[in-house]
Order: sequence, then C-alpha cells, then structure tokens
Amino acid sequence: MRFPSRPAVIGVITVLALTSCGTAREPGGDDVTLTIAANSISGGKNSESADWITKWVIPEFQKTHPEVKVRFQASGVDDEQYKTKIALDLKSKTGADVIDLDGIWVGEFAQAGYIKPLAEVGGAAAADQWEGWSQIPQAVQGLGIFDGKKYGLPQGTDGRVLFYNKTLFKKAGLPEPWQPTSWQDIIDAGTKLKAAGVPTPIQINAGTAMGEATTMQGMLPLLAGAGSEIYATGKWTGDSQAMKDALGFYQQIYGGSGLGDPRLQQEAKGRDKSFAQFAEGGIGILAESDYFWRSVVEPTAGVAPMRDRDQVVGYAKIPAKQAGAGIRGQDHVSMSGGAVRVLNPFSENPRLAWELLAFMHSAAATKSQLAGQVRISSRTDVNSEVLTADPMLRYVADEVLPITAYRPGVAVYPQVSTALQEATAAVVSGRSAAEASSAYQAKLEALLGGAANIGG
Repeated sequence: MRFPSRPAVIGVITVLALTSCGTAREPGGDDVTLTIAANSISGGKNSESADWITKWVIPEFQKTHPEVKVRFQASGVDDEQYKTKIALDLKSKTGADVIDLDGIWVGEFAQAGYIKPLAEVGGAAAADQWEGWSQIPQAVQGLGIFDGKKYGLPQGTDGRVLFYNKTLFKKAGLPEPWQPTSWQDIIDAGTKLKAAGVPTPIQINAGTAMGEATTMQGMLPLLAGAGSEIYATGKWTGDSQAMKDALGFYQQIYGGSGLGDPRLQQEAKGRDKSFAQFAEGGIGILAESDYFWRSVVEPTAGVAPMRDRDQVVGYAKIPAKQAGAGIRGQDHVSMSGGAVRVLNPFSENPRLAWELLAFMHSAAATKSQLAGQVRISSRTDVNSEVLTADPMLRYVADEVLPITAYRPGVAVYPQVSTALQEATAAVVSGRSAAEASSAYQAKLEALLGGAANIGG
C-alpha cells in the first residue's frame, strides 16, 4: 500500500457500544458471511494480494469454518479514494469485517471512532493471547498501536539503514564492516571519503522535492537518534534541542563542508539521481530503506542495478547522536512503514472476524502470501525461514526491526511532514539550524492552532 499524499477529511463521531454476541450463525439461522476489504484487485493494483485472498485465504479458512462464507471486497483505486470509501463505510457503521489500512491511518481512524482496539472487538482473551504476538517484535507491533492500544495486526514492514560503498571505503582507509556509533562517526567517515576524492561522501535526503523520503530517511531517524519522536503522548516535537540537533546534522553535511551535494536535494528527480550516483560509485554513504537493496541496486531488475551489489554494498544501523541517546535509550535507531489489518467494530460477528484476521496473520498464511518471494514479514518465525538467502533483509529483520519506530497515524501528520521537509530545505539553502527550527515551530503552531500540543 502506498503512503497517502494527504489525509481524507474524517469527522469525529461517537461510537455506540457493540451489542453483537459474535455467534456462529446469524439470528435467522443462515450461514455467517464475513467480508475482507483491501485496496487490491486481481489483474490490477496489488494483484498478488487479491489473488492470495481469493485463492488461499478464503478456501483455507472455510475448511475449518464450514459455517462461514467469506467474501472479498476488492478495490483498485487511488489510496485516498480507498481511504475515503472505508471511512464512509465505518462512519455509517457498515463495511467489511476485516479491513486493510495503511499503518499511517490507524491513529486518524481511531481518533474518529471508526476503529476500536482489537481486544474490544475480538474479545480480550482472543486478541491478547494470540500466539502471533510472541512472533512480532514489540517495535513492529507499534505499526498497529495508537495511544498504547493495539488496533491492528501489522503486515509486511521495512527498515532504514545506512548503505555504504565498500570499494570507496577501502580507498579512503575506512574499516569494513563499518558500524558507526555516533553521528560524529558518520561525519568523520565522510571527511575521509572526501579526502579520497569521492564526489559525494554522504547523501541524507533533504528538501521538499524528495517529499516523504526526506522525512522517513532523514528527519525522523535523526530525531529518534536525538532521543525524540515527532509525536508522543499527544504532543508534537517543536523547536526543541532534538530538532536543533537533527537540523544541525544537516548543516554539517550541506552547510559548506562539501560532504553532501546541496543541489541534488533541490532537483525534481534528486532521489533518482542519488540512486544512479551511488550505483556508479559517486556516493559513499546513503541513508535509505531496504527498498534500495531489493529494488534499486538489485543486480538484475533494479532501478539502478549493481551487478556486484553483494560484494560492494555494505549496510549499517543508523546510530543515535551518541551511544544511548536515542529513543528508549537506544544506541541505534530506524524508521519503518507498512500496512495493517483491522477489525470493523460494527461487525455482526466480531469473534469470527477476529478468527479470520488471526488466521490471515498466522505463520502458514504469511508464508503463503510471500509465495516464495524474499520479503520481510512482521513475523520473526517466518523471517527466520524465508530470509536465509538474503543476508541484508535478514539483517533488517533481526537487527533493525527490534529498534524501529513508526510515523504517527494522525490526520495532520502529512502537513507536519511537509514542514519538516521545508526545515531541511532551509538548511540546505544556507539558513542555520536554529533559524530553520524556529521557522518550523511557527509553521507547526499554524497547523495546530497554537502551541498547546507542542512539546519542547
């Protein structure tokens, strides 16, 4: 599921208490019908997911639940159109029983009362004691958590790391494997790469042209490394020390040191150019998600294929500003994205809906959905089995997902993200970190209608 460009308008509603008993049969004695909704359709958008639901999930679930008929409500539209449709269904207390949502929508839907915690809908005993929770790292569970409550089960996810060119590192006299333990380690490596003649020692996405890639690959990991999340306990991070530190790191790279290329951050296709430059040996260190490994520099079908990827491309965890300074006292940090599945709180058969949802996230179902592809799932048992042939993705699953964090799923986040991108653009254009942080604070207050929900 792609990330939305802007939120649909969702009005807050008062949710009535559930009265359904979740019996196996409806009052009239007819077989129960459950519906799955997803923005996927056979032969179209996310076709593989649609085929998995219709050809594997439904027949396999019905083998053990012969009294249940399962239907698939397919869509193949723009993400915003799908989001609006689901929101309207839930607002009118209708819609599918099991629903696919982008993880970034969870908080928004929860605040509107459109979804409720899994334990409230599916039953505390079922939702809280599900075997799958022990297989999903606590940090990954955060994809479906809002205000401390579990609203959805996470599907596949990803992680952000630092990629580096081993050949350039050797030329610069840098160690391999390389694992920085502080931001200063990154700057020091960049300085050596520059001295060795590397055109662009460090690439950290910046500016508005790179959009959400600036926020997810740059600002949010840096904030996390400075000990702050962009949104926590109802407060947004404003003109704080963590914000100044994160923007200060950008200033070290793009403020005249020659460690980064300011022009690249301002070009319309700057991110694509950074991919090509890395593949051609022009960039030493690049912050990206595992998408870069599996889809950009993939040796045969990548956007910027590197035939010698496995020998030349290294990867390392993103360090906190210094050891122990990251969120949760971590030495290293990351950010992740992904989709979740939630339960419709107005389902006529919530207990059976939970059984269907849990089945869709079982180990067997997860492996079936992967269909032999090497991708990161939310389950450690599945990852341990299917990622053995790809050490990088196994590295993300084992080392990165346990320390990751997620964007806040609230309606105003896309505008806050844009403000963060504008702050980095200001630094790239020559303004100081302090000036950019102060300007960001003003934009944040304008978005939120004041400073009441902004933390220092």
